[in-house]
Amino acid sequence: MTAADLRALINEELSNIAPETSPADVPDTDDFRSALDIDSIGFLDFIIALHARTGVEIPEIDYPKLITRAGLLAYLAAHGATHGG
Repeated sequence: MTAADLRALINEELSNIAPETSPADVPDTDDFRSALDIDSIGFLDFIIALHARTGVEIPEIDYPKLITRAGLLAYLAAHGATHGG
């Protein structure tokens, strides 16, 4: 997947978790959980959806790396996100 593909996938899944928000408006370096008012269950649902769509295993110890779009993009790219949605 390209960086643009990953960005679109992340925004789509954030929209699924927080449908009343605009994930694309959150700066890449901001904590999207706070910006979009996503609780821990919503964040877990988001991580599960990312795994399903990318094939990337995401252990709980890595969750702190995934609270910004920049962190997500880097993590998914580094771990070989290849599947399409």
